[in-house]
Amino acid sequence: MLLVLVAMLALAWFWYDSLGAREAANAAALETCQGTGAMLLDGTVAFRRLQTVRVAGGALGFRRTYIFDYTRDGATRQQGFVVMTGHSVDTVGL
Repeated sequence: MLLVLVAMLALAWFWYDSLGAREAANAAALETCQGTGAMLLDGTVAFRRLQTVRVAGGALGFRRTYIFDYTRDGATRQQGFVVMTGHSVDTVGL
């Protein structure tokens, strides 16, 4: 019973942490699109990949990759990405 409770708490923590990372990825995608004159389509990012990595200090952390659609000319839909380690943005690509 205790093991089930611990697993549920770990899952809840992961879900909550993922929501924060997704919000940071949304903000990074929107800021990048606005800075380059592109328009973020659908208004959000979508989860693509999860990796475990070593972060500063040698601890394990999560690297999440999100994708998003944008347009520069209003007609052509293109795909960009945001790579996050924890809640920090590593890379944004258009």
